[in-house]
Amino acid sequence: MDSTNLLSTFLFSLSVTTPIFLMVILGAVLRRIGMIDETFINTASRLVFAVGLPVLLFFSSATTDFGAAADGRILFAVVAGAIAIFLLSLLTADGFVRDRRDRGVLAQAAFRGNLVIIGLAYCANAYGESGVAMAALPIAITIVLYNVLSVIALNRDLDSRRGMRGVFSGVVRNPLIIGIVAGLFYGWIEGPMPEPVQRAGNYLGEMSLPLALLCVGGALDLKSLRQVGGGALAATTWKLIVSPLVGVLIALALGLEGQALAVVFLLAASPTATASFVMVRAMGGNASLAATMIVQSTVFGLVTVTLGLWILQALAS
Repeated sequence: MDSTNLLSTFLFSLSVTTPIFLMVILGAVLRRIGMIDETFINTASRLVFAVGLPVLLFFSSATTDFGAAADGRILFAVVAGAIAIFLLSLLTADGFVRDRRDRGVLAQAAFRGNLVIIGLAYCANAYGESGVAMAALPIAITIVLYNVLSVIALNRDLDSRRGMRGVFSGVVRNPLIIGIVAGLFYGWIEGPMPEPVQRAGNYLGEMSLPLALLCVGGALDLKSLRQVGGGALAATTWKLIVSPLVGVLIALALGLEGQALAVVFLLAASPTATASFVMVRAMGGNASLAATMIVQSTVFGLVTVTLGLWILQALAS
């Protein structure tokens, strides 16, 4: 590949991650100068989770020709990769943490990606509506998988009363799952989509991802970046390097290439989900360690995703 093509592929990769980086940093700055506070972040996060993102996923699922956009191999690669990382990180956790109660915390941070906010934003920035359409179904299925695997990982070493019944209840009531399933059903029956409704849905969708990224930035404690080593470093390595590598290898074995391969990479390379912190804290685990893992993977992930996508694009050219 000549230097011009190499530069163009790098600029493309940078164009995918830079807007996300800027929104996250803006959120951190706004929090620091007092323009947004914890109350705003909590309220906006609930709005995005309960209304904005479900509407975005509904319209994406309802208006997309999944016969052309969906590929079962993408779903398989993302799911199989998550399961592989779950098993490998859980089996090797003893080598990275001293406290047995931290093993599940590490494993959850290693496999549970922030697909709905950052992963979806990566796909939207890179490929627009077609990228969101390719990612929608894998995200829906993987959200269910994440909840099940998280309970397994954390219940292994933490004393918690939450069982699989609680997981099932949470999945059924999850607004994101409801939005995607409702969209798939609406698209299947081919119901009419009035223009005002479509426009209102677009407004909500366009608002949701930037607002969610501001909340991510506002919630980050950048002091956690200083805590490098042990379980935090291991979890960040699993999530940002091993997970996308495993996902891409599975995708290549399935014959995926081009945009489909890139979508698998972007989802697998998404940083640790903020929901992992909430779950660890609720189950009496090491919430401080969980928060550190989220901060480090979110910040360092902007670099690894840029480089990884650049490599994929360069090899495909």
